[in-house]
Order: sequence, then structure tokens, then C-alpha cells
Amino acid sequence: MSTRPVLFFDIDNCLYSRSKRVHDMMQELIDKYFAEHLSLTEADAKMLHQKYYTEYGLAIEGLVRFHKVDPLEYNRKVDDALPLDDLITPDPQLRQLLVDIDRSKVRPWLFTNAHVTHGKRIVKLLGVENLFEGITYCDYAQEFLICKPDPRMYALAERQAGVSSAGDCFFVGGSCYHHSGDWLSIVADDSYLNCQTAQARGWTAAHLVEPGLPVPATKASQYQVQSLEELRVIWPQFFRNSTGGRVNQSSLRPLEAL
Repeated sequence: MSTRPVLFFDIDNCLYSRSKRVHDMMQELIDKYFAEHLSLTEADAKMLHQKYYTEYGLAIEGLVRFHKVDPLEYNRKVDDALPLDDLITPDPQLRQLLVDIDRSKVRPWLFTNAHVTHGKRIVKLLGVENLFEGITYCDYAQEFLICKPDPRMYALAERQAGVSSAGDCFFVGGSCYHHSGDWLSIVADDSYLNCQTAQARGWTAAHLVEPGLPVPATKASQYQVQSLEELRVIWPQFFRNSTGGRVNQSSLRPLEAL
């Protein structure tokens, strides 16, 4: 196991802004899947989708438990069907932030409820696929799905990243709001509850709440930020200063090589 701590980054609505509307389009595809495969009305599809998302952290978890849906087929028709090439573009500011992380002090790691194909598509389109040491994801190929905020998902991330203590884990995840009629709640993958659970486990967490989103009355975790750039302020020990030198980007490996 490495002695360096790990900085876990959520992917959706965290590495890119919710203004990209990836989440909104994903919700539409999920609702369509529920309606078509369960023979539901549009209203009933939305309601059941939100119920499973709230109770299990992922809609697919409820579909697998109660309807024997093939999660890989679901992934092909939902996450992998998103027109991400039209939505996500390289982000130089994000790339510079990640390049500025001092890898002698911390290891950047992806931590997502999406299947691996979606996660890798996103970071490749953002132009940051070679700036993480690994990825922990919800493996849709497994018989039993585990996802945040289930504590077992955090334990899995610790094992895969080779962390010996929860105190060596740092996490940043953003909020996204689901709308269903007049119902509004933070129940998405990159959620208040995920940061709350991370802190309860002993991790240090930062809840990303973008400008324009309602600010929680009570913070989800130790830190609340409006942009990833604020990580430089709350965790300065993980970033190079102006005299700290530049990273050799030719030595960085894409996720496919890990």
C-alpha cells in the first residue's frame, strides 16, 4: 500500500459543470428506458425512477433487484447512448488544476457510480484521461451492484486505491438536483449524501455546490466549495507552489494503461 493519501474525484457534475446538461439528458434516457422496458406511463416511469434513485443511489439498482434488467444492456441504452461528443469538450483550466497536483504528496483517483465506459469517455473528452492513477466505478458486470452512498463502495475505493486508513482519503463531489413535478431534492450520484457518508467514514470531503444552486442549510461535510479551483485553498498541501516545478506530462499514463 502507498503511504501517500488519495484525492478522490467524482466525475459527473464535478469534473464538468452541470450546465453541460449531461445529467438532464441522462434522466430523459432513464425515464424512457423505464417506460419502454416496464410498460409504464411517462408519469409512472418518472416516479419509479426517482424512487429507485432515492432508495439505492442508482436507478439501475432497483431495475436489477426487482425487474431482472441486464445492467450492461441498460448502460448501452442510457449512459453510453448520451451524445457526449456534443456536450463535453477539453477543459484547459481543469487540466491545469490536475497537473498542478503534487503527486509526491497525493494520488488523484476517480470515484464514480457510473460504469467504467462512461467514466472513461468523460475524462477523455475533457482531455484529462492521463491525470488520474485509477478509477473506482460501479461495475455493471457484477451480479450485485454496489454504489455510493453505500459504505461498501467507499471500502472498495480504499482497497482499489491501496489506502491503509480512511484518514488518508479526501473526496470532492458535486450536487445535482432532480426535478419531478413539484418535487426537488438532492438525490443524484454526485450528492450531498455522498459527501456526508464520506465524512462519516473518516474521509475529508468537499461538497461542490455550483453558483446558482441552493446552498444547503447544513454543510454536507467539512468543506463546501463553489468550484474545483477552491481545492487549492482548502488543501494547499496537495498543490505545487509557483516554485515547485512542473510535472513531466510525458510520464503520465492514460487510464487504459492502469
